[in-house]
Amino acid sequence: MGLKFKFAIASDLHIALPHTIWHHPSRFHLVEYSIPAFEEVLSQLAHLDLDFLLLPGDLTQHGEPENHQWLSSRLEKLPYPVYVIAGNHDVPKVETFDKFTPHYTKFGFNQGVSEPHKLYYEHEVLPNVRLIGLNSNQFDEDGQQIGWIDDEQLDWLQKVLDRQDYELNLVMIHHNVLEHMHDQASNALGKRYMLDNTKSLCEILHKAQVKLVFTGHLHVQDIAYSDRYDFYDITTGSLVSYPHPYRVLNYMSDASGDRLEIESFRVKSIPEQSDLLHFSREWMGDRSHPFVIKLLTHPPLNLPLDVAENMTPELRYFWAYIADGDAKFEFPNFPKVAKKYFESFSDIPPTDNNVTLVLKQNH
Repeated sequence: MGLKFKFAIASDLHIALPHTIWHHPSRFHLVEYSIPAFEEVLSQLAHLDLDFLLLPGDLTQHGEPENHQWLSSRLEKLPYPVYVIAGNHDVPKVETFDKFTPHYTKFGFNQGVSEPHKLYYEHEVLPNVRLIGLNSNQFDEDGQQIGWIDDEQLDWLQKVLDRQDYELNLVMIHHNVLEHMHDQASNALGKRYMLDNTKSLCEILHKAQVKLVFTGHLHVQDIAYSDRYDFYDITTGSLVSYPHPYRVLNYMSDASGDRLEIESFRVKSIPEQSDLLHFSREWMGDRSHPFVIKLLTHPPLNLPLDVAENMTPELRYFWAYIADGDAKFEFPNFPKVAKKYFESFSDIPPTDNNVTLVLKQNH
């Protein structure tokens, strides 16, 4: 008998109780709407017969204990299992590692509080289906956060997958494993959202024939595929920034093969904002100028500031379009080099929002 199950993904919730909200004039995140946006998602998911929900990190604004406590208490009330991992916002300092897992021992971290420093796990979510939650949050010698999977965790993952005791392995990790934007791995603005040692992880996953990896962090809707390693990295945008998305996924395996149907939805309205998408898109556009100027004046374009300033109006919604997924860009009035550069951010297959991925065909 083949596998058949339904699950959902909501990423980068950035839950912030009102008294904890961090105000900054240039932030893209609408953290003040984190709780009503999440409640709206839960309301929509209540109508579905879900097998489980995945939350791929950045559960809280900045790892505040009261925000972790609010979320874990809310998740306990749901009628389906929920599985979480830590994002960089959840463990902003080394000393916060031990404080994360005690909040989520019912949501994947089934080793309990005896190993609070261990931010990765394996869990049987359904018969013959295992979820592997990985920790991609590390710190360099200067104490700066980086995306990295340590050797101990890679060794553990290799041993887990070598057992070959599940028909299907799903992997969840906060940092992107594959590129989701043009030149992401070499662009300073995009690289920080990726694993620095992605090759080591990819080789382990490929050897074990893992086909599906679920990520967050970048705040965009995108699905990337690696020909070399033969797996999909499905990243889901943030609930607190445009377009406030979440996904519902149906996995099916039968005589014809294995496939994953993906539908994407948006939180369009909350009590505080009747047209959340319009408000949020304008909010992002209003704050896009510093980001766009960096793209124009930094490598590879290195444009003079006065030239860059003249181009910024046409790029007001550039990031919003990328975040929405399936973006197609045309900039006929840009200088040739800039035109080629910005149009290269147009999405490449597969489709980002609503698509059926064929994972294996039986002949």
